[in-house]
Amino acid sequence: MAKFPEELLQRLRQAERIAILTGAGISAESGIPTFRDAQTGFWSRMKPEDLATPEAFERNPKLVWDWYAYRRDLVAQASPNAGHYALAKMAKHVPHLTLITQNVDSLHQRAGSPNVLELHGNIDRVKCSKEHVVIEQSAWLPDDEVGVPRCPRCQALLRPDIVWFGEVLPTKTFNHAKAACIQADVVFSIGTSGLVPPAATLPVTAIEHGAYGIEVNTDQTYLSDTFECCLRGASGIILPALVKAVWPE
Repeated sequence: MAKFPEELLQRLRQAERIAILTGAGISAESGIPTFRDAQTGFWSRMKPEDLATPEAFERNPKLVWDWYAYRRDLVAQASPNAGHYALAKMAKHVPHLTLITQNVDSLHQRAGSPNVLELHGNIDRVKCSKEHVVIEQSAWLPDDEVGVPRCPRCQALLRPDIVWFGEVLPTKTFNHAKAACIQADVVFSIGTSGLVPPAATLPVTAIEHGAYGIEVNTDQTYLSDTFECCLRGASGIILPALVKAVWPE
């Protein structure tokens, strides 16, 4: 079994409230390319940043729709890894655990984590580009001219329920996440660079309010010096070992 600092183990055993922020790194271990990883085939000619904006959708909705369909297929082929399952198991031992993710792939939910807060939306959901109401696939109205389905309520084009560059995070979700961090005894930052605000501010907020900070990442990050404990390596290896060390069965 891996060796962990005794203070870390004690903090986790005593914690009543844990907040966890996860990023692209944990999904990458399931084979899902991070957002800025090199694309393949046709998409290798595109910059993801040029496809994930309201302006890009306005210019060429079919191109953006097709790119997200491509990414949706990648997600559909992936499965939760040991890190996802370890966090779901942790939730069974902690009275109040809040899992906040920047990922849009539902892998945490598929692993069994309850009440996941999705800061950046979900790639499996589609919403009206005008009214921003989520529309179930059975209700989509296809459009032959543009090649993008339309909203059955107002005929506007449908778009992925994803937070694009230049858009704000869902207020209710972010406020819930921030409140959980303010109240947390322990906060994790897992597989995230700490470079993208406002999500990156959440672990810092928790630490500023007295939480014990733990970073799990393969590399040092912009915020590593903020955490009391930095665990270097794949989350799919570290997290199962940590959960077993704290809550042996």
